[in-house]
Parts: sequence; C-alpha cells; structure tokens
Amino acid sequence: MIELKKETERVILVGVCLPGQEDIDASLEELSELAKTAGAVTVGKVVQSRDQVHPGTYVGKGKIDEIKSLLWELDATGIICDDELSPAQMKNLQDELDAKVMDRTLVILDIFAARASTSEGKIQVELAQLKYRQTRLAGFGTAMSRLGGGIGTRGPGEKKLEMDRRLIKNRIALLNRELRSVKQHREVTREKRAKSRIPVAAIVGYTNAGKSTLLNALTGADILAEDKLFATLDPTTRSLKLPSGQEILLTDTVGFIRKLPHHLIDAFKSTLEEAKYADMILHVVDVSNPQADEQMFTVYETLQGLKVQDKPIITVFNKQDRLEGIPVIRDFKADYTVSISAKTKAGLGDLLETIEALLRQQKVYIEEVYPYSEAGKIQLIRKYGELLEENYTEEGIQVTAYVPADIYPQIVVNR
Repeated sequence: MIELKKETERVILVGVCLPGQEDIDASLEELSELAKTAGAVTVGKVVQSRDQVHPGTYVGKGKIDEIKSLLWELDATGIICDDELSPAQMKNLQDELDAKVMDRTLVILDIFAARASTSEGKIQVELAQLKYRQTRLAGFGTAMSRLGGGIGTRGPGEKKLEMDRRLIKNRIALLNRELRSVKQHREVTREKRAKSRIPVAAIVGYTNAGKSTLLNALTGADILAEDKLFATLDPTTRSLKLPSGQEILLTDTVGFIRKLPHHLIDAFKSTLEEAKYADMILHVVDVSNPQADEQMFTVYETLQGLKVQDKPIITVFNKQDRLEGIPVIRDFKADYTVSISAKTKAGLGDLLETIEALLRQQKVYIEEVYPYSEAGKIQLIRKYGELLEENYTEEGIQVTAYVPADIYPQIVVNR
C-alpha cells in the first residue's frame, strides 16, 4: 500500500484594500492565524488598493503577475484570498496562476470540519460546505477529480470527489431534514429549561476571547480550551450555583469572526440562537487584543443579524493577566462591565455578584411573614428566587427575598 506524504501547504495571503478600509493589515493577520489553524504556513502577503474588487479575478492583472512571480520565488503551493470569491473569480485565478486558490470562507469551513465532534456539529459543517461547493463545482475543476490533502479537502470532499449538482442537492435535502430534527430536540430542551424557571446566560464573543476558559473556571466543565481560533464548536451548557444559592445555566456558543461565512451562520443558526432565548448575554472580550474594539463591533453586528435584541448584557473584559494597568476599552452597549482573568480566576467574584445584581433587577423584592400553615411557599422561593433572610417567630416565618415576577402570585400570603 502506497502512503501519501502529507506536506505543509505554503500560502500567500491576498487582500484588497477598498476606500475607507483601514484594518486590512489586521484582517490579513487574522487570515494568517486561520491559515495556521488549518495547517498552512504563510510565506507572503500581497495587498492591492482598489476602488472595488475586480469582478473577474479579485485583483487586477498587474497583481496577478506579481503573485505568479511570488509563487515561484517563495515556493508557495497556493494563495488564500481575504474575501469570499465568486465561482468565476476562483476559476479565473486558478487558470491564471495554475496554483491552488482558496478564500477565507473555504479556510474557515475547513477548520470547522476538523473541529466538529458532535453529530449536530458535523451535520452543520457538512451542510455549509456543500452549499459553498454547490455553486463552485465548475470552479474546482480538476481539483475535485484527484486525490489530495490540505485545506479544503476535509469533510464531504473526501467522501465523493466527483459529486455533481444533483447528488449535492439530494445530500443537502437530507442534511436539512436531519438538522430540523436536531433543532426540534433543541427547542424541546429550551422549553424544559423555561418550565424549570432556571435563568440562562449565553456566553458569546469573538473566537479565542476565552469563552470556554470562562465556562471551565466558573463550572469546572473541563471542555477544550486552547489558544486557537475556533478551538471549540459544539455548544456546552453547564449549571452554576451563585453565592446566594440560586442556580443558573451557562451556555457556551461558537465564536464569532469578521466576515463569518453566511453558509455557516445559516447552518449554525439553531446553535447561535442559544443567545436569542437566553435571559442574559455574557459578552467575553479579549482586552489584550489590539483589535478588541473591532471584535466587539463584529459580535454586536452578528447578534443583530440573529435578531438577538433587548437582552441585558454583561461585557466581560477577559485576559487582564496579559495587561499592565487598567484597559482604556469601553463598551457603551453593555448594562454592566466586569474585568477578569478566566485563566487566573481573578475577578470571578465580581462577575458572580454582577450576575446576581442583574437577576435581581428582573425580580420582585418581598418582605413577608408566612404563617406556618403556608411554609410550603418558602420552598418555591428557595427553588426559583433568592432567599435573603429567614427568621422564625411566634407570628410565623419572616422572609426577605427576591422572586421572579411570574411566580409572585403563587407565594402571596392568604389573608
């Protein structure tokens, strides 16, 4: 049996800087991290300033000639463009360069394919890949008819390299049915949570902001937390008991990134919508990242696209251990802000107090004396509310507490 030697891909990053765009260097730096995560090495970068992206070849003729020379000089195996290419752009670039052509979307999809571990995650990733490839069958050309390795070959490409549009369409229909079944199961789970009246906090943030590390630090969840982009994909929900004794559920979500492919947003909608049905949002921000402001903007833009609105937000400024002094970053969209280090667990006490303060705003404050004949109502307070004080007197049980508004009618003293 002949074993194929897997070689590291050497890629040149290609970006187009449009008028008013100032973050092209940061975008390419992030693309370099994506390429590294996918298993490639960046050996060069090319940027062209244009009024608009070339509709046929992404960059102009002069830059194509420059890239062609660089491919030879740097012994590169292909290029990665910083935007999603149209089928025509991909095909034309492949014809011009006679090299492997990839775009940001393809790299992100490849990373997701490598990281998905649950059946739901695998279905979502394959669905996104197939929708991406469906419009690019002609663009892949001979690349889809030969065995190979590297970025863009994981997932369904390994199963059927010769997939035509009809087979892809049938496969997409099947995956959509499976995904609907998974979505129904997720909705049933959400309904059960709603009936339990246990508050839910969704942890959102830019990829690699420290969401999984925070969940581990608060709940001991022991989920994978690496200093990599998209280290974890599959949502994890864990229970957390606050200092007051009240229980809440924390749900980790997939990380956001600039230019997040719409194929992925569509496929992962049921997962991302965990934030939509949560009682509050914990927005984790990596304050040590120079692009923290832009990353916050991307998160809010994505949440808006998912119609996640009117939710109380606690912005958690994470990775304080990497800074000297207080960060100058602010978040004016947040209801509360807390500075922590999930890695060293510094500031977690302040975060828990802030969560409790926010929950209290959504509750009714009561001071009541319950006759001993109605002592059972105090169990409801313990289960769903926050029991601040409980004293036994001759008249009854004196209670000071915060309770959810929807159970308040059930605990009113009969007079």
